[in-house]
Amino acid sequence: MRAGLPRDPAQWIALALSLAALLAGAWLLRRGRSPAAARPGPAPRRPGAAGLDPAPRSGAPRGVAVAAALGLAAALISAAYVAVYLRGGPRIIDATSYWLEARAMAAGHLAWPLGEPEASVLGRFLVRSDAAGDAARRGAAEVAVIFPPGYPALLALGFLAGAPLAVGPLLAAALTVATYDLAARFAEGAPASAGSGARIPLAPLLAALFSALCAALRYHTADTMSHGLAALCFTVALASARRALDEAPAAAAGAPRWWRDPAVRAAALAGVAAGWLAATRPPSALALAAALLVALRPERPPGTAAAGPRDGDAAPRPSPRLGRLAAALAIGAVPGLALLAAHQRAATGAFASSQSAYYAVSDGPPGCFRYGFGEGVGCLFEHGDFVRHNLAEGYGFLAAAGTTLRRLKLHLVDALNAEPLALLVIAGAALAFRRPRSRALALAPLLQIAAYAPFYFDGNYPGGGARFFADVLPVEHALAALTCAAIAERAGSPAARGGLAGRLRALFPAPLFPAPLVPAALFAAALPLAGFAFRAGFDHAALRDREGGLPMFDPAAVARAGVARGLVFVDTDHGFNLGFDPAAGDVAVLRYRGDAIDRMAWEARGRPPAYRYGFAIPDGGGLASVSIAPLAFDAAPPREALIEGESLWPPRAQRGGWAAPEHAGGTCASGGRLLAVHAAASGEAVVRVGLPAPWLRGARISPRVAVSGDGAGEVVLAVDGAPVHVWRVEPAASGAPGAPLTCVELPPHPIPEDAVGIELSIARANARQHGKLRRDARDGPRDEARAATPTAANAAGIRVEAAAESAPGGPGDPAAGGLFALDAVAVAGGNSVDR
Repeated sequence: MRAGLPRDPAQWIALALSLAALLAGAWLLRRGRSPAAARPGPAPRRPGAAGLDPAPRSGAPRGVAVAAALGLAAALISAAYVAVYLRGGPRIIDATSYWLEARAMAAGHLAWPLGEPEASVLGRFLVRSDAAGDAARRGAAEVAVIFPPGYPALLALGFLAGAPLAVGPLLAAALTVATYDLAARFAEGAPASAGSGARIPLAPLLAALFSALCAALRYHTADTMSHGLAALCFTVALASARRALDEAPAAAAGAPRWWRDPAVRAAALAGVAAGWLAATRPPSALALAAALLVALRPERPPGTAAAGPRDGDAAPRPSPRLGRLAAALAIGAVPGLALLAAHQRAATGAFASSQSAYYAVSDGPPGCFRYGFGEGVGCLFEHGDFVRHNLAEGYGFLAAAGTTLRRLKLHLVDALNAEPLALLVIAGAALAFRRPRSRALALAPLLQIAAYAPFYFDGNYPGGGARFFADVLPVEHALAALTCAAIAERAGSPAARGGLAGRLRALFPAPLFPAPLVPAALFAAALPLAGFAFRAGFDHAALRDREGGLPMFDPAAVARAGVARGLVFVDTDHGFNLGFDPAAGDVAVLRYRGDAIDRMAWEARGRPPAYRYGFAIPDGGGLASVSIAPLAFDAAPPREALIEGESLWPPRAQRGGWAAPEHAGGTCASGGRLLAVHAAASGEAVVRVGLPAPWLRGARISPRVAVSGDGAGEVVLAVDGAPVHVWRVEPAASGAPGAPLTCVELPPHPIPEDAVGIELSIARANARQHGKLRRDARDGPRDEARAATPTAANAAGIRVEAAAESAPGGPGDPAAGGLFALDAVAVAGGNSVDR
């Protein structure tokens, strides 16, 4: 936890504004110049003890205007966040993936065609559409981003308008207004008539103010992350459901047709928001569904007995009005759910989870990425350090409790920018829970916590906070506002004669003291401003300075370098996501592999000018340096070429284990990296990778494998789905743990001239199969096709493989223990793109 005196200009500005708000509030109290309270007009109804005005519509035009002004302020702060903290573009890998997904959707693609060589495009968080075997039916492979499409669909509108980074600030404005409406809708008591008063209710005003000053929401409505939209959907759905219930009695009296029924329209809007939340963050939609059940639960009229029906009475039936509202809500959810289903179909070839399909072929152990508990939960490539440190015994009750507590610890700072201020949220939840009308607000954060408890990764990072809980921040702002409004009401009541409230009254004698609006708002605003100055600002500064302190691809830098046409090769996943465009353009961005894949990509695109985009982060930290240099390829194709094993990740399929690119500096591994195959606790690990067929026809390929310790296995060459050759590899000569890495160049084998699909299956054997491998290697295979068929792996009882079983020195030191890996594939002869 970072805290202390302000360091950055933004923190000093927040501190100055906090002091100014305190002084202005004190001055207004002393002078008795509260404009809202001094204005003549009908006396407002007295707020309830919870501080929420019982007349949500009281002063509605004035309140909406104030909420709109605060929304404008939130939008401006989020826009400033883009420039000051993000330094001009998305920074987190998830944010850059959403950026790529939105750009593809703006071009009309949920999944776009994947050309050759596939390794120039495939990478982190991209899933091949034939992971479920659908490419063969459609005749061409496609690729999609794995994340749900709800937020990218909105961001795509920004791409179509030419201003994608404007979407976040617009979300910030809408979210502030929606937070105001949420707090007003869940006020205790029935809505008053339009002429019941002109006073702006205090709690909704404070909720909107807290929303505008929440640093976590400013990040989530600046970076291209989905949580800003998810929070808006959650807020609109709850507020609209409450409005539907409030409008239902009046609509029932007039019996309007369903399409003219304001209650039905409000319920349909709640359904649209809930469906779009499901298309944005499905676990949050589960929490919302439970909260809606609480919010839509019929309230008992005062004096009604809590007991159930008497013996002999018929069981109470649901209200027909409630049934109509539920139907409207369900119909409204259809567009979002349909979008989610269409994306999953496009990404996987089936109505299956795109994220599960991606992790099934790119990570391990098998089944590591799932929503639930048990052994084997936790992916060792994407979240390796986290899993090894926190989930050594699997994801059971204690591990889930630890993950949830880590999220909660970081989430304490999210709502009001400092941990102590989270007490306002807790107190507000206690106040809201005692009243049936606002009980859903109290339960929503708890339901959100429960919805993400079955997911193993905590997802926390500085600035973004406990981002899985960010979707209920507007609810928490409403709860904190409820507490502050109750304190203001308590301080202004005649009963408050002694204590701190009495001293304040003596210090600031004012005839308008009962909950003066402007001073209360100023005092409340000072809290999150001071929290940012002394606490949260340090987290956002850490976000700003991480990973080179800049977006990893800047199209303006490319333009300044004079690149108007050609290929730009980038080194990072972030840079590829920011620069790649599925729609053809004058400048195309591809992944830099540093092997023959780059030349193949250059040939496939007509041999245009090529450049390499360098993003170098200093060893000691600080701003990264960006360089754009020409990348030259020989006009004549080389007689021999090399495809690095790690360039072929993620594989086409894997079973009984998983493959991961790993560093092997200082060993015989080509380029200091390789594609290691890890076996699960039982059975054989089989990993299938694709090779660029157009350039390998008529060539002779020679796989190069790396082994150490007890590592052993076989490599199977398959052409157009049929195995044609098997290379078997015994354990290294010493076979002892800790033995140095040994690289083995396997004998070359020709590729037919008419080959369409070329794949290598790398099978790592377990210890029980080593003897069989030695006998097969000595005697030779009697049936080559049968020998190429991988043995079935026993998927039952899979556990997380200890690091010592595959590499005692850790993933970064594969030469330290038992290892079987594909180092590279040597290509002799073959075709250029011209042939």
